[in-house]
Amino acid sequence: MALRFIGIDPDTGQQGSPTVWVDEEKRELVLQGWKPDGTLEAECAAFKAPGHAPGIPSHEAVIRIPVRMVPMLREACDVAERAGL
Repeated sequence: MALRFIGIDPDTGQQGSPTVWVDEEKRELVLQGWKPDGTLEAECAAFKAPGHAPGIPSHEAVIRIPVRMVPMLREACDVAERAGL
């Protein structure tokens, strides 16, 4: 795996660490975030998107990323785009 580290939440200190990487080999953004509480996960699972069944497939997960990390997400998108991923 060719992971390129983009950034870590600067406000987490030593307790948790939402993180952003770009996997250049698999052509994916990789995110580490906080697990949702049951209410948020249920709300996401119940959401009906056109053309998709509701629910969260067992091979997928809902995560939470603080909005203060938006610049890192933009940077990850820019890195992926510049690399032609």
